[in-house]
Amino acid sequence: MRIKVRFFASLRERLGKSEDIREVPAGATVATVWRLLVEEHPELAAVERAVAFAVAHEYVDKDHPLQDNDELALIPPVSGGGMPEEPTRIFCRITHSPINVQELIECVADPTAGATTTFLGTTRNTNEGRRVIRLEYECYPGMAEKEMYKIAAAALARWPIVKIAMVHRIGRVDIGETSVAIAVSAGHRHAAFEACRYAIDRLKETVPIWKKELYEGGELWIGSQTGTTGAWQQWQEEDTRETHS
Repeated sequence: MRIKVRFFASLRERLGKSEDIREVPAGATVATVWRLLVEEHPELAAVERAVAFAVAHEYVDKDHPLQDNDELALIPPVSGGGMPEEPTRIFCRITHSPINVQELIECVADPTAGATTTFLGTTRNTNEGRRVIRLEYECYPGMAEKEMYKIAAAALARWPIVKIAMVHRIGRVDIGETSVAIAVSAGHRHAAFEACRYAIDRLKETVPIWKKELYEGGELWIGSQTGTTGAWQQWQEEDTRETHS
């Protein structure tokens, strides 16, 4: 397999290059590439714990399997002087990958939290009398995560919660799969429940994420951000009828 490796900031200057093309065996992981780099540049071993890895603009761990033509980015500590002494209280992400709910729960775990509430939105097989085949999501890149952070920050300010994590999947989401997940930890259950409900309600209202429903006989974009769902849906249904007439 051929993998493009990209280097940024201090790593780029230290290695004297911004990218490298690597031939690696099938089944190679991020760790495979890292070991090859350390063999050529032993000084990298000293900074292993400070380097993060990303594939397709998503953070991954070293066990992540690579595919042919993947772009692997080695990311040194971001601006701010290194890792924070305490983990962040907010985690928001847009992802193409299946959502790992257990990882989300672990993300909000804290010794001070006596309650953790989760919400999962999954694809159901029927909607308003239509037999649903699957859903497809897309978002406004850059803006979607920023809006999610705003919602999470508002929840932290409004309720005595400890941490909040929100993940929304985009792309194809089949029947029974999770498209959105939220986890909230708090000292007591009331705050966790209230903040979790607020987060999903606001996410559906303001975050620029669009859902296409593919059903037997047609397809339909579904959304409520504009407050004109009924008119929009009617317009689409008319367009669908014309297409299939």
